[in-house]
Amino acid sequence: MIEFFETYKSELLYAFLVICGVVLLWFLTNVAYKWILKEDQKKFRGLRPTSLKLVKRIINSIWLVLATMIILSLFFNEFYGELQNNFRLILYIGVVSIVTILLASSVNIWFRVRAEQKALLNEDPTVLKFMRYVAVFAVYLVGLLFILLAIPAFKGVAQTALGGAGVIALIAGVASQEALANLVGGVFIISFKPFKIGDIIKLSDSMVGTVVDITLRHTVLRNFENKMIVIPNAMINKEKLINYDLDDLKICERIEIGISYDSDIDLAKKIMREECENHPLLLDNRTATEILDGKPKVRVALTSLNESSVTIRAWAWAHNYSDSFSMRCDLLESIKKRFDKEGIEIPFPYRTVVFKGNKEQQTL
Repeated sequence: MIEFFETYKSELLYAFLVICGVVLLWFLTNVAYKWILKEDQKKFRGLRPTSLKLVKRIINSIWLVLATMIILSLFFNEFYGELQNNFRLILYIGVVSIVTILLASSVNIWFRVRAEQKALLNEDPTVLKFMRYVAVFAVYLVGLLFILLAIPAFKGVAQTALGGAGVIALIAGVASQEALANLVGGVFIISFKPFKIGDIIKLSDSMVGTVVDITLRHTVLRNFENKMIVIPNAMINKEKLINYDLDDLKICERIEIGISYDSDIDLAKKIMREECENHPLLLDNRTATEILDGKPKVRVALTSLNESSVTIRAWAWAHNYSDSFSMRCDLLESIKKRFDKEGIEIPFPYRTVVFKGNKEQQTL
């Protein structure tokens, strides 16, 4: 053991200095990371430090690999050339990765800030938010191709992809048909704009909400229970949807209630009209001519004759979808209370049950 220390005394001292240097570089990297993170959070509130964490880990890994290769080269001189080549490859991949991550983060922040500025000016930020995903994806794709250029096994593929049309061929070969359909669907949504971020849309009774984001793959809705609904873009392009915020925002809410055949139809229509007209969220949708003619604000009519009830419908207008939903809930409650007070019956199903006895009981 003593002979080993005497033989490699200078190498061990040099290795110790290398380890101390790596520890110092590791410490400085962490200090720089905390300082940059603090400054970025001052400028951009709500920024997620995921990219910075990844950059920090890559740099620390480079220091660790550098120290390991230097120490190995001290004791194994015959592998010095191979270790040097490997370190150059790792250093190249690390630098390209860091540049790619920083560039993608910068592009992401720029598009996000621009989208927030447009939102403050009451302008549509949908295109900017969608282009943010496209730009970030493009940056990461180019960075990956440059990394593949350094690996001999993938060098030919990377050169072909960087040549031009190979990018499309590479994406088409790697991605599945469903992923491409979602990507094309997202482009169609941005191009033809059936809805934008902030609109309230409805695909089905269980998929109603406000559009909060449109990505390369899916569209995100926030429903009225504050739950996020993630819908693939391909599905949205196939389905029929209702956009409550497209062009004219006012909406007609149909209030339908069934009453019994014995109830007074005229009185029920009067009650429904009065309750609708007295509601504060009601919108007077009459034209000037209709107002001069004395037509009522709310039209009420009998719409169908059912097995045990007759259906009366009131057409009540509201300024937007949110007001219409609140108005509908209020009117159903107030009309039900007025019906109970005025003696208007809302029928419920009747069932006649017949019990048949056995033969002995029938004989008796």
